[in-house]
Amino acid sequence: MLSVHKIEKFSKEFETKTPQEIIEWVADRFSPYVAMSSSLQTQSMPLLHMATRIIPDLPVLFIDTGYHFWDTLMFREKIAEEWGLNIIDLRRASHWDSFVRQNARTLPVEDPNLCCYLHKVQPMQNALKGYKAWISGIRRDQTAVRARANFLELQEDGLLKINPLLTWTKADVSQYIKEHNLPQHPLYEKGYRSVGCAPCTIAVGVNDDERAGRWAGRGKVECGLHTVMFSRKDIAESQNEFLLDATKTEDK
Repeated sequence: MLSVHKIEKFSKEFETKTPQEIIEWVADRFSPYVAMSSSLQTQSMPLLHMATRIIPDLPVLFIDTGYHFWDTLMFREKIAEEWGLNIIDLRRASHWDSFVRQNARTLPVEDPNLCCYLHKVQPMQNALKGYKAWISGIRRDQTAVRARANFLELQEDGLLKINPLLTWTKADVSQYIKEHNLPQHPLYEKGYRSVGCAPCTIAVGVNDDERAGRWAGRGKVECGLHTVMFSRKDIAESQNEFLLDATKTEDK
């Protein structure tokens, strides 16, 4: 395991490295105990393209929330087949099924944070157990939270999160897609610049921020995968206690 000092050292050095160089560094040190997460939307394609060519059998973690657009699921199948990807579908823990069924329509609207925790954060936390490194596609130009991110981020459980595209911009993403003729998510041309779950995603204007259509009007910009909710055990434990209480209430 890398020391905190070395993690900080490498993270600073990566400010001047290409994403491909960073992924090669990850492959040399962590394979086969490394996985990447991907939402299979248009802006995700460059990293997916790079990483799976440098690490051909790389596990690609795709969170199937049950709320996806049909277009997203069909695109996932298409890319998995054409690129020969090792995609692993993640779903919520089965013991929350009863609670979610009773609140399926209202949960994304009335409590999107809880919905994201159940369907995204917790499944990803469980899936990454046993891995030493996690490749993520976040960029600093996306949100205020991501603007403070580092290339290497050590989680409380020892997992090392790597963000190879951190300094890339929308223009960099578009250029890579053009140069490599990468496919776009079918909803992209319809104004869905950032595609999440159907109840929480709307189309935006050409000049709007690419994430303006996510949780619009709800004061929310992150699902929790890239915030302290994911990395801190105390938050996860308190959230689980809340869910258990909520489930008991629903069962009465």
